[in-house]
Amino acid sequence: MKSAFPLSLLCFFTFSIIGCEQPKTVAPAEVEPVAAVVEIPKYSAQAFFETTSYGLSRAAGHAFSADGKAILMSSDASGVFNVYALPLDGGEPEQLTESTDNAVFALSWFPADNRVLYTYDGGGNELNHVFVREEDGSTRDLTPGDELKAGFLAWAKDGQNFYLTSTERDGKSFDVYRYSASDYSREMVFENNGFQVSAISDNGRWIALDKPRTSADSDVFVVDLHSDNPEPMLITGHMGNISYGTFEFTRDNNSLVYATNEFGEFNQAWKYNLQSGESSVLVKAPWDVSYVTYSPSGRYQVAGVNADARTEVTVLDTQSGTEVSLPELPPGDLRNVRFSADETHIALIVNADDSPSNIHVIDLVEGHSHQLTQALNPAIDQSHLVSSEVVRYKSFDGLEIPSILYRPHGASAENPVPALVLVHGGPGGQTRTGYRAMVQHLVNHGYAVLGANNRGSSGYGKTFFHKDDKRHGEEDLQDIVYGRAYLDSLDWVDGSRVGIIGGSYGGYMVAAALAFEPEAFDVGIDIFGVTNWVRTLESIPPWWEAFKEALYDEMGDPATDAERHRRISPLFHAENIVKPLLVVQGANDPRVLQVESDELVAAVQANEVPVEYLVFPDEGHGFRKRDNRISASDAYVKFLDIYLKGAATE
Repeated sequence: MKSAFPLSLLCFFTFSIIGCEQPKTVAPAEVEPVAAVVEIPKYSAQAFFETTSYGLSRAAGHAFSADGKAILMSSDASGVFNVYALPLDGGEPEQLTESTDNAVFALSWFPADNRVLYTYDGGGNELNHVFVREEDGSTRDLTPGDELKAGFLAWAKDGQNFYLTSTERDGKSFDVYRYSASDYSREMVFENNGFQVSAISDNGRWIALDKPRTSADSDVFVVDLHSDNPEPMLITGHMGNISYGTFEFTRDNNSLVYATNEFGEFNQAWKYNLQSGESSVLVKAPWDVSYVTYSPSGRYQVAGVNADARTEVTVLDTQSGTEVSLPELPPGDLRNVRFSADETHIALIVNADDSPSNIHVIDLVEGHSHQLTQALNPAIDQSHLVSSEVVRYKSFDGLEIPSILYRPHGASAENPVPALVLVHGGPGGQTRTGYRAMVQHLVNHGYAVLGANNRGSSGYGKTFFHKDDKRHGEEDLQDIVYGRAYLDSLDWVDGSRVGIIGGSYGGYMVAAALAFEPEAFDVGIDIFGVTNWVRTLESIPPWWEAFKEALYDEMGDPATDAERHRRISPLFHAENIVKPLLVVQGANDPRVLQVESDELVAAVQANEVPVEYLVFPDEGHGFRKRDNRISASDAYVKFLDIYLKGAATE
């Protein structure tokens, strides 16, 4: 849970941006000059995207195979995400699925054998099904049907059953089903009406539910499935705008760990005793506690804190009460922490600006670690990549806007470079430190990038988060415009050549900037951005029903706020757009429909303004296929080289 926003709502229009030095506020005068231009080769988009992406299985307790010899992971080594078994002895990964079309993601090993659960949707339409791969390689859809969305919830502690969610009953409610691990027979254990299902205890007795009430106010309920009347019971009664969310049940099944911002600006982790009804603080920090999870027996507690756009992870030995000292790892954020069944090993991912995600295994007994993957394309010299720094600049009203700044090698007062303001999705997302091929490709080709966390971004406290409520395209847009002013103040940036780029809600901000502040930026790149809020908010997918009320509280109800939605929609003001525009869209996007981009492109063409349009027929909200990501990144640089960098020669 990020800030005060339900995670599912936070990701509504998210275009994910996913260092090690201490963050600091950097004024223009404090930026160290570069002594001389460093000659760095320009790598192709293909080179950057031939870097391999890795992710560990989503079921934290079953990332290791039953024999402890392999880790279950997802990888796009084949060009499309598939599921692999990664040997701990350093051997070559074994590809377990053979998709050439849909991106496939690992969910879990079976606890006692080498069967695998995995998931995929239909070309980005987000209608995921859950499948099983048998030991002989045959596969089976465990959630057959049309127009349903299914997901993995958890394993029972004894390994005899697992739990899935599915909207098959009515297309919008995620009911909970218990499946037999032996023959896949199933029964519905909870019929869900209007809640978000968050967690289930591994003894199968308790279900935790989230209920967003507004964008700032939510509740947590628990259901006792062993009771005669298994109805949701509110455990977070309160007055005022307080947001709650759930992390997971403790391994002894006695408590639920949940998040709350009741006691300050940031989320803390609290523990609710299911027998006594008492709550107590578990983890708190001067930033949001992002998650709390446990090893299989519960001996080890893992907590992640979102500390100024990077994640700080601690592993606590609950028996001794002491923090576990992990062996030395490369600099970067730790992600996807997974324990082996016997708790002697940890698998995790390390990710940094200049180092894509690699899988490491830690031997807790011997106290050493081993890197199992090498993600970066060997054709790229890591020293040619760029590390970011956390900076802050003042907006129109003096509010400090935290941002992530990438400075190309060789940029200096003598050699100023063109720049881009990068706007994240959300609207409550966050630009964070960490490797991203698209950004490194842009920087490598001589473009500075400022990832601006405008007001309304998560990670900086609930007050900052709610500063854009029902003010989208207004104050938050000015934060982005002032991001250009900040770039103008840097002597190593060419202030006459500054563009704007963003995806999803960030794409909306691109179109809004060009329509409502037509002289603020020199070019724009809109990646599946909302252009017509009236239509978008009326056409949300049915499986978002549980948080529709909170979404409308954040963005406005189309039944009552249609006039404002029209006022802030770039499509209805496209006659103001006078700067070159590139639009990129996935045809299967269920969140931002293709018609949004079609109509904007047509309107800008009518202005006789340069506009380019790239549509991927086999993608949704975000591009998962390597070839498509290469094509998109190539298009960004080609467009910028002509209309932004090339502007200096006009």
